[in-house]
Amino acid sequence: MPDTGSIFMMPSEALAIAQVAVPNPEARLVERVLAGDEDAFADLYRKFAPMVHGIALSRVGPAEADDVVQEVFISVHKSLNTLRDRGAVGPWLARIARNQAENLRRSTRPSAELNEEITRCGDGHEAREIIAAIRSMPDAYRETLVLRLVEGMTGPEIAAATGMSHDSVRVNLHRGMKLLRTKLGLEVKK
Repeated sequence: MPDTGSIFMMPSEALAIAQVAVPNPEARLVERVLAGDEDAFADLYRKFAPMVHGIALSRVGPAEADDVVQEVFISVHKSLNTLRDRGAVGPWLARIARNQAENLRRSTRPSAELNEEITRCGDGHEAREIIAAIRSMPDAYRETLVLRLVEGMTGPEIAAATGMSHDSVRVNLHRGMKLLRTKLGLEVKK
């Protein structure tokens, strides 16, 4: 009887081979950028700029957030080859964005500027009050709320882009919204 053990694989072995054979889309995009494809870098920017902007906006003002986005992608262009796990480009970018925004925040005096065109939100609360309330929250809530409410990302998109688990994003959004409502006087503390 022939030895059939070599033609059958355990499911975990087949999965490991499939993962090696087909890298995730982000890893393929990183490889294209590293190969010198400028269109791929533009795709990387389009895919992750909203996340980077949201993270920056949760820490600094709107004008500074735009600067952070620019600095992050300049940094990425120079150091993408140092990324060890090509499939983890989203969490890597999130970390760079957090660091850049915190460095900028520490090096400049606080600013409360907002566009004058943004005067009032639909429920009567001033945008300044809402932004101030969000910025006073813990990082996890602040970041996920800005990514959701300002950048329009869904929970699964936030999880995929930042490397957080879906459950963590869901919990942070739920608790963050509850805390925001309380801070704005829309929900009474129990």
